[in-house]
Amino acid sequence: MFPQQKDQAQGGVVAVEFSLVLMLFLTIAVGVIECARAMYLYNTLEMVTQRAASLAANADFRDAAAMNAVRQKAIFRTSAGTLMLGAPITDAHVRIDYLALTYAGAPAMTEIPAASLPACTVNNRITCMKDPNDASCIRFVRARICDPAVTATCNHVQYQTLLSLVSLPLSLPNATAITNAETLGATVGAAPCP
Repeated sequence: MFPQQKDQAQGGVVAVEFSLVLMLFLTIAVGVIECARAMYLYNTLEMVTQRAASLAANADFRDAAAMNAVRQKAIFRTSAGTLMLGAPITDAHVRIDYLALTYAGAPAMTEIPAASLPACTVNNRITCMKDPNDASCIRFVRARICDPAVTATCNHVQYQTLLSLVSLPLSLPNATAITNAETLGATVGAAPCP
């Protein structure tokens, strides 16, 4: 074998070895990035639900614009859109429910259906002052991360990777936060509604 051919053969071996090491390195790097992003989402979704519940406890539940603003602020935005580095989570994924504290042998938090919510926040105060355990007295606000395509239940949202070539069979948690209902947007001196 001539010296020139020997150098070319070794150059080919180096190129193959480099490509194998590069593939391994890129696979590990992408894996680390995806794991870090998944952990970020798990932690951030807990914070999103805490913010949503806290903001909704002081927002008028009958005002659609106010509730949209609560959802947007919860995902750290001022307009509708996606959570930063958190696709597919949008403000539409933030579900806010109102809970009553009922007693049927034992205390239980029960979700108040939308049709049974008070006509206004002042009426909620009146109802709660008459009977704090009334099934339509809003005592708590719950915020969850749910799939917006399913309204009957709170389904998990599927994790979406940064690279579409890679898919992980991972569901994001139904992060949940519950807080006491505060003003619910009621203003001082407001009259009851019909």
